[in-house]
Amino acid sequence: MHKGRLEAFSDGVLAIIITIMVLELKAPHGADLSALSGTFHVFIVYVLSFVYVGIYWNNHHHMFQIVKHIDGSVLWANLHLLFWLSLFPFANAWMGEAQFAMWPVIGYGVVLLMAALAYTILVWRLVRINGRKSPLAIAVGKDVKGNISIVIYLVSLALAFVHPYLSLAGYLLTALIWLVPDKRMENAFGRK
Repeated sequence: MHKGRLEAFSDGVLAIIITIMVLELKAPHGADLSALSGTFHVFIVYVLSFVYVGIYWNNHHHMFQIVKHIDGSVLWANLHLLFWLSLFPFANAWMGEAQFAMWPVIGYGVVLLMAALAYTILVWRLVRINGRKSPLAIAVGKDVKGNISIVIYLVSLALAFVHPYLSLAGYLLTALIWLVPDKRMENAFGRK
């Protein structure tokens, strides 16, 4: 099976997700700066979601640059990931419109957690197919960043019951962890 179609399809879906999110941004009705205050929550959530989609796109791209083989299970694992990512616009809009209320923040966190788990499953499938000595398996290693992210999401979901802003801090922390350049995939590509 050729991975090119999977990559092209995934790129298209991610582009549509970003497009839907930006179309949800509504211009304020007033002409002065105070009119922007009503859009603050929506804009902040959009930025966070845009960063997350960008992180997934970047890592997905790097990962598929170093794998040689895919099969039907990878196609389904990739669709599973895309399903959870496709819920970003909904979770994004709900949390922004509700101005970081508890249940929308929890919903957003569930989408983040499920996307992280789906990405992990995709990585597992690719390592299984390409082998434990493959560049991907070597690059991922024990996937400390991925495992830490899942733990932070779980803790953040629990913290939402204390205060939603604590959850948001966890979501932001996880995004920041992934924004720090991770050369594992690029180094593996160089070794390939």
